[in-house]
Amino acid sequence: MTESLETTTHTTDSGPGGYAAARLRLLQEESPSGPPRRTALADLTDQWLAALLTGGTETAGIARGVALVAVGGYGRGELSPRSDLDVLLLHDGSADRSALAALADHIWYPVWDMGLALDHSVRTPDEARGTAAEDLKVQLGLLDARHIAGDAALTADLRTTVLGDWRAQAPRRLPELHALCQERAERHGELQFLLEPDLKEARGGLRDATALRAIAASWLADAPREGLDDARRRLLDARDALHLSTGRATDRLALQEQDQVAGALGLLDADALLRQIYESARIISYASDVTWREVERVLRARSAARPRLRALLGGRGGAGSGADAGERSPLAEGVVEQDGEVVLARAARPDRDPVLPLRAAAAAAQAGLPLSPHAVRRLTAAARPLAVPWPPEAREQLITLLGAGESTVGVWEALEAEGLITRLLPDWERVRCRPQRNPVHRWTVDRHLVETAVRASALSRRVGRPDLLLVAALLHDIGKGWPGDHSVAGETIARDVAARIGFDRADVAVLATLVRHHLLLVETATRRDLDDPATVRSVAEAVGSATTLELLHALTEADALATGPAAWSAWRGSLVADLVKRVSAVLAGEPADDWSTPQHTTAEQERLAVEAWRTGGPVLALHARSEALPPGETGLLTDATEGPPEEGPTGPEPIGVELLIAVPDQSGVLATAAGVLALHRLTVRAADLRAVELPSELDAAGAVGGVLLLSWRVAAEYGSLPQAARLRNDLLRALNGSLDIVARLAEREAAYRKYPRRRGAHAPPPRVTVAPGSSQLATVIEVRAQDAPGLLHRIGRALEHAGVAVRSAHVSTLGANAVDAFYVTDDAGAPLKPMHAAEVAQEVERALTSPPGA
Repeated sequence: MTESLETTTHTTDSGPGGYAAARLRLLQEESPSGPPRRTALADLTDQWLAALLTGGTETAGIARGVALVAVGGYGRGELSPRSDLDVLLLHDGSADRSALAALADHIWYPVWDMGLALDHSVRTPDEARGTAAEDLKVQLGLLDARHIAGDAALTADLRTTVLGDWRAQAPRRLPELHALCQERAERHGELQFLLEPDLKEARGGLRDATALRAIAASWLADAPREGLDDARRRLLDARDALHLSTGRATDRLALQEQDQVAGALGLLDADALLRQIYESARIISYASDVTWREVERVLRARSAARPRLRALLGGRGGAGSGADAGERSPLAEGVVEQDGEVVLARAARPDRDPVLPLRAAAAAAQAGLPLSPHAVRRLTAAARPLAVPWPPEAREQLITLLGAGESTVGVWEALEAEGLITRLLPDWERVRCRPQRNPVHRWTVDRHLVETAVRASALSRRVGRPDLLLVAALLHDIGKGWPGDHSVAGETIARDVAARIGFDRADVAVLATLVRHHLLLVETATRRDLDDPATVRSVAEAVGSATTLELLHALTEADALATGPAAWSAWRGSLVADLVKRVSAVLAGEPADDWSTPQHTTAEQERLAVEAWRTGGPVLALHARSEALPPGETGLLTDATEGPPEEGPTGPEPIGVELLIAVPDQSGVLATAAGVLALHRLTVRAADLRAVELPSELDAAGAVGGVLLLSWRVAAEYGSLPQAARLRNDLLRALNGSLDIVARLAEREAAYRKYPRRRGAHAPPPRVTVAPGSSQLATVIEVRAQDAPGLLHRIGRALEHAGVAVRSAHVSTLGANAVDAFYVTDDAGAPLKPMHAAEVAQEVERALTSPPGA
C-alpha cells in the first residue's frame, strides 16, 4: 500500500479500538481478501454508522421513526477500500426538521472527518420514491437498499414499495436504462479491448453488471448466470487491488499500475491481469447483449398482445388476426428462425449431427440474426466432436460463417461464450482474450482475427480462392502468445489447423505461406526501395506464385484495416499495390528493373533542377496526390494554396502531399531538409534522394557538382500545410548556415519536456540494425524508434557524420512507432563492408539515445 488510507480520525473513534484503526488493520491484512474483505469492511462500517445513529438520536431527542439505509454498492455489501459510502437517512416525517438536521450532522461529519467520500440524503419514503421516479440512478441505488440501523420496518416498507414501483414501471424505465448503458459504452469504450480500462464505466464493467441485477429485479428477463458472478467478483477484486496500490478512489487501470495490481492478485504479470479482466468483461458484455435482447423481445410481445386482446374482446379476432409469435422459419437442416433468433429445429439431433454447430452458426450469420444462447448451450452439451480431418460440409460451413461479414462477430461471440470455438479449434485458446500492447491495435488478438475475416469477406471478389483468404485471415496471427516471431510460429500452427479442417496438401502449403508472410508486402512496400531489383525478387521468391500473391495482397489490406485507422491509408495502399504490380511482373517472367539503369527524369523535375542550378539555391514544389487523379497526374499547390488534410470526411482521400526539392549538390542535404520540415511540423512518410542529370547544354556550360532531387511524401502534423515560399526561405537559410536547425529543434524539445502530462508511457530505446541481403547495390540501415519531431533530421545528421551517402529513405510511422530504412553507400557508391555497416548502425543508435542537440 503506497500510503496510509486514513490519516485523520474523529475524536469519537481515535482510540486503538476505533473504526479508523480497525479499518486500517482490515485493509492492511493480506487475508481475507476478495468478497470476505469487502463484506467485513461493510459490516465494520455498519457498526460504526449504527453507533453514530444511536448517539445522534439521543442527542437530537428523536425516539423513533428514523432509519439509516445503505444503498448502491454499499447496500450490496461491496465496499472497496476507497468506495463512496452511499447512505440514506430515512424518516417518517414526524421528527422536527431541526432535530433531523442535528442528527444528520452527527452522522455525516465524522465520515467527512475520516476523509471518506459520502453520498448522503435525508428523505421520507414518499420523497425517496418521488426522487427515484425522476432520477433513474437514484432508483437503481434504492433497488439495493439495505437496513443498517434504526426502524427496520421503515426500511422494509421502502424496499417493498421501491421494488413494486420498479416492476410496474419496467416497460418504461428499462429502455431508459438501456439508452444510458449505450451512451456510457460510447463514452468509455469496451472494457475487453482497452489497454487502460475503466473497470466500472466501460462496457462490460461493473456498471453493466449492476444493470443486469436491475433487469432481473424487474422480473421481465434474467441474464445467463454461468460465470457471471465470478466475472463480477474478479473485476471487484481488481478494483480493490487498484485502490490499495494507488491509495486513491480510481476505477481506471493505468499502465503504470498494472504490474503492481497483478502482483497483489497473485498473477504472473500485467498481461495475465488484462487477460483475466478481458475474459470477465466479455462474459458480462455477452450476458448484457443476450439480456437486453430478451427485454426487447418481451416488451415487443407485450406491445403486440394488447391490440390482439382488444380485437378479441371486440369480437374481431380470428385465426388470421396476427402473426404467431412462435412461428418457425427453416434456415438450414436442423436450424430455424423463431422470434428473431436462430434456434434448433424440434427434430434436430445434435448428438447425431456433428456439423450442426457450424451449420447453425453459418445460418445465423448469413441471416444476420443472433444465435440463441439456449441453442448454443444445447449444442455444447450434446454435439459430437468432428472427425479429423473435418468432413467437407464442416469446412464449407466454417467458410460460410467467416464470409458473412459484420454479422459474423456476434455469432462467433456466442460460440465463444460457451467454449465451442476452442473445442473446434484447440489452438484458439492461446490467443483468446490476449491483449496487444501496441496502441495501433484496437482489439485483442482473437477479436482482431475475427475482424480481419470480416474485412476479408468484403475483398473476396478480388481473389480466385476466397475460402483460402478467409481462413488465412482467421489464422494469420495465431502464433501470437508463442515464443519468438509470431509469423514463424503461426506458420506451423496454420499447417496443423488447415490439415485438421480438411484442406489438401497444396492448399495447406498456400495457407502456411500466407500466415508466414502476412506482413511481407506492407513492410517491404513502406521500408524498402521498390526500384531495387533485389527487393522485388526477394518478395517474388517468398510468395512463389501469382495466386498466392493475389491472396496475400487482399490479406494485407484486410489485416491492416482490422488493426486500426493508423495501420492503413490510401498512401500505404498505393505503395503495396505498386509492389504487387512489380512482383506480378517478375512472377510472369519479366525481368526486374535494374537500379543501375538511369532513372527517368520528368519534365518538371528537369525544370526544377535547371532552376536550382541557375539560382544556386533550393527550388521546390508541392503537389496534392489523390486517388481521384489519374495515374501520373498531380494537382500543383501554389505558394498560397493550403494543402488538403490526409483524410477528409467526404471526397477522395489524398494519398499525401508530394514535396519536390531540387538543390545544388552538397553534403547534409537530407538532414537539413528534414530539419526544416520538422520546424514546420510536417510529418515525412517517404523520402528519396538522387542526382538529376542536367540537359547537355548546361553540362557543356560547366555545371559543377550537379543537382540533387529530394522527393518527399509529407503530411501536416495538424493544421494546414505551410506555404512553399516559407519552406524555401527557411531551407535556404539552413543551407547557408543562418538558420541553426539543431538549436531550434533542441529548444522545441526542451519546451515539450516541461509538461510532464505530455510525456506518456516510457518508450523503449531505439534500435538500429543492418538488414543483410536486402539490396545488392546499397546497404540498408533500419531504424526503429519512438516517433518524435526532428527524428529524421537526427538520423540524417548521424549518417552524414558517419561519412556515408544516402541513396534513398523509406519512412513508415505506425502510431507512436517509426520504422525507417535508409539505403546508404560509401564514397565510391558501393555497399558498405559488413564491419563498416555495423559501425554506422552503432553511431546512429548512439545519436538517437543522446539528448537532442548533443
